[in-house]
Amino acid sequence: MGSFNDIFKACSWEETSNSIYAKTSADVERALAWGTAKRTLEDFKALLSPAAAPYLEQMAEISRQLTLKRFGRVLQMYVPLYLSNECNNICTYCGFSYDNKVRRKTLSPIEIMQEVAAIKEMGFDHVLLVTGEASQSVHTAYFKQVLELIRPHFAQISMEVQPLDLADYEELRPYGLNTVLVYQETYHQEDYKKHHPRGKKSNFLYRLETPDRLGQAGIHKIGLGVLIGLEDWRTDSFFTALHLDYLEKTYWQSKYSISFPRLRPFSGGLEPKVAMSDRELVQLICAYRLFNEEVELSISTRESQVFRDNIIKLGITAMSAGSKTNPGGYVVEPASLEQFEISDERSAKEIAAMLAQQGYEAVWKDWDNSLV
Repeated sequence: MGSFNDIFKACSWEETSNSIYAKTSADVERALAWGTAKRTLEDFKALLSPAAAPYLEQMAEISRQLTLKRFGRVLQMYVPLYLSNECNNICTYCGFSYDNKVRRKTLSPIEIMQEVAAIKEMGFDHVLLVTGEASQSVHTAYFKQVLELIRPHFAQISMEVQPLDLADYEELRPYGLNTVLVYQETYHQEDYKKHHPRGKKSNFLYRLETPDRLGQAGIHKIGLGVLIGLEDWRTDSFFTALHLDYLEKTYWQSKYSISFPRLRPFSGGLEPKVAMSDRELVQLICAYRLFNEEVELSISTRESQVFRDNIIKLGITAMSAGSKTNPGGYVVEPASLEQFEISDERSAKEIAAMLAQQGYEAVWKDWDNSLV
């Protein structure tokens, strides 16, 4: 069976980048003229391009209309539960990197349940399990144990851990695994190697083909994204959209989400290679919505309070709140190493109140999953 790699190999990073930057105002106007109709990947290039910057208000209005039409006035709320900061990879941008000499911790079953109690107290029914990549301690058997433990307490369980083999995903799915997020970090293959010099994560193609394995395993929802700041965000985002387009056509039974993590400070510090302004992030979010009416768009607490308050009407359908990015961060060990610094530190209740003030409703679980 083929994979996205077959399509990826046929695309040149440089040619794709040149094509995006060559787009004109006429290309943008052509893409916008579709209104609420289906747009092509070439349209997406135009909407990503510098030429689209003057059309941001028009893009934002169409994005708002499409999002209301498909998702209504609700935002899905989720919270990360960091299970472990153990990691065998060296990643230049991550606080969990193997060469960052800090105390490591993996939560025990008792500690996990203490964290679960705190998360439930906040009102969440959708949890995102996060670990570093350390196959000797956070492996399939550990994930099975965790899923079995917490499944009675959540309507939806998502996971952001190391890429696994097809058989592992098939094994975990009956334990309540609903969604898996796997970010490519960057689709620039040469620069990917620079940022991941050691560990299993250094295998670019194995990571690239993970969404294929998820689709084959019948995972309900697959999350994609890049770490904005590692490479040119326009080109990286086009490759993400290309990946999404392929997956939707190949594994049409699964749903899809896109996240927009911008490089944030951590205890080690990598300056972004490419800075992205707030206005450019709005442009990217709107471009995705205009390109794909169905895809879920998620924003995390990496972003500021002001930005998050203003973006919810422009295409976002899911957001985290009250997040801690360290194992045991809610109750067990609040001072342990964080993966990255968060920006929006408001509680879940404060976020829900902000949404209500704007005429939106916070939804604490994936209602679609309960119907399935």
